[in-house]
Amino acid sequence: MGADVASTAPPKDRTRGRKALGWRNPFLALGTRRALTSIAIALLIWEIGSTSGTWLGHPLPILGVVPSPVSVAVAWSHLIGDPGYWQSWYLSFLRVLLGFSAAVVVGIPFGLLLAINKTFRGIAFPVFELLRPIPPLAWVPASVIFWPTQELSIDFVIFLGAFYTIVLNVVGGARAIDIRLIQVARSMGASRGNIFRRIILPAVLPSICTGMEVGIGITWEVVIAAEMISGGGGASGGDSSAGGGLGFFIWNSYIGGSYPDIIVGMFSIGIAGYLSSAAVRLIEDRITPWRRLR
Repeated sequence: MGADVASTAPPKDRTRGRKALGWRNPFLALGTRRALTSIAIALLIWEIGSTSGTWLGHPLPILGVVPSPVSVAVAWSHLIGDPGYWQSWYLSFLRVLLGFSAAVVVGIPFGLLLAINKTFRGIAFPVFELLRPIPPLAWVPASVIFWPTQELSIDFVIFLGAFYTIVLNVVGGARAIDIRLIQVARSMGASRGNIFRRIILPAVLPSICTGMEVGIGITWEVVIAAEMISGGGGASGGDSSAGGGLGFFIWNSYIGGSYPDIIVGMFSIGIAGYLSSAAVRLIEDRITPWRRLR
């Protein structure tokens, strides 16, 4: 029996050692290897499809007319030293930050009032429901008219993109609270302030975080479209066609026939959106630490 124990012990140690090594080195983690493999396969398929006109005799549908990864990488390497490209990043990030912050500051109290105050809900919710189905981009012409600058009109449209999502998540989270918890707290003499601070707010926080995470993605969709429609908000600059935001950069690249630059702009938006979502998730981890234990 002692020999059996001795023969089985080393594999367990090796497994434990590999797990420990994988935990210390993120590049050896299974999830990282899967992500890198999927990206490599996607790039290979993209390269094969975009060069199909050369090796197959005729281009494949969709991928056959897309610039190859090599040409996109070359175009990107030229743009890295262009100040106008980075100004586009800055302007789009600034617009998303302003619009999203305004949506959080206004949307969370508004959603909480809708959830806990019947009188306010009876007055405000019908108007909210009437305006909610209107797509944010449908507000672009009206916002250009009633806001003094195009920059403010873009910020307003971005605000609308995140506002409705955040409000709906706050209301949904508040309505999911077990009413018996509030009744028990009242029976034990808890004040309305204590009930809000110790029951309602902790219960709604995960829904607020979910609304913020969804809302930040919508703001990137809205800002790109708004920049395309408004011509970058009239904030062009730099020494290239870029400088009015990433959406304006993509549109200008399309007008100029710089197709690799279009792909660069699209990937730039993807990276910017990923970084924004990561920042929101970091905030979520800080204000709802109990969710990390799941």
